[in-house]
Amino acid sequence: MLDESVLRTLDLPAADRFEAWTERLGRTHAPMDLASDRAADYRGTQRVISLGDVTVWPATFDQLVFRRTQKLVRCSDPEVFHLSLLRRGEGAASWGREQLAYRSDDIHANSSSRSYEIHTGSEPVSMIGVEIPRALVALPGDRADRIIGSRISSREGIGALLAQFLVQLVSDTAPYGPSDAPRLGAVVADLITAVFAHALDAERRVPPETHARTLTLRIKAFIRRHLADHELTPAQVAAAHHISRSYLYRLFQAEGTTVAAYIRDQRLANARRELTDPALRALPIHAVAARWGFPRAAEFTRAFRTAYGVPPSELRRGPSAK
Repeated sequence: MLDESVLRTLDLPAADRFEAWTERLGRTHAPMDLASDRAADYRGTQRVISLGDVTVWPATFDQLVFRRTQKLVRCSDPEVFHLSLLRRGEGAASWGREQLAYRSDDIHANSSSRSYEIHTGSEPVSMIGVEIPRALVALPGDRADRIIGSRISSREGIGALLAQFLVQLVSDTAPYGPSDAPRLGAVVADLITAVFAHALDAERRVPPETHARTLTLRIKAFIRRHLADHELTPAQVAAAHHISRSYLYRLFQAEGTTVAAYIRDQRLANARRELTDPALRALPIHAVAARWGFPRAAEFTRAFRTAYGVPPSELRRGPSAK
């Protein structure tokens, strides 16, 4: 069998899960600063499959923010390219002024030698990651670096060949023996080189809607980080992102909602999760409401009943809270 290891955070105490996940990803790719709305009870599963010098790692995990700073790059750079085949969920990456959004079936390319920030969406993400030494990509380094920030489709062409190979490989590693690992790694390296070369030949045009989608994901992440702030308003959100309120409204209109509705719905969802958490049974309902931006109990009860069809007190007494 291939050399393979697995981490399931649910096998660990809740208090240790996020730290273990951070340490694991730091060893898989490179040291990073990680943050998550779900850090208190983090859910993630990762398999690491060694193919000689190449590593393939399928993973499913909760919302996450990855930050690799210039300081971390200076302190530790394994000099690898990273590719992520996004199978479920969405994300947005930025490298200084460069930004790009990713959705299911996109392949995202990155490098341990550059600083970056990546935000995933609020829903869990499933992906297949690949770590490959820069030296194994048979292209001049300055040309290969131009792929960073590209969005490569896995639905057609050479991107599809790479995606199909990775999906088949991780679905069942039992047929392969240890001696197959370097051969499989060489196939992955050849396919990645071909993907990079093809992408360099293609014209790189990022449509305006891609920039808008990336900005929307970043704004949503900002809102989720500041939900407990009673003063969080569309004006504050717009100012934090150096855009007008009218443009902010248009971004959320394209999502089929409004800024205020998104803020309210996220606050209610967090309050609902805490009301059904047995560990928080002793926390009064009004205290739960206040910590998620509802200082007035009556207002919280009305909004909660409208969203979920029952008042918060009834939900807390229900079977899911027992």
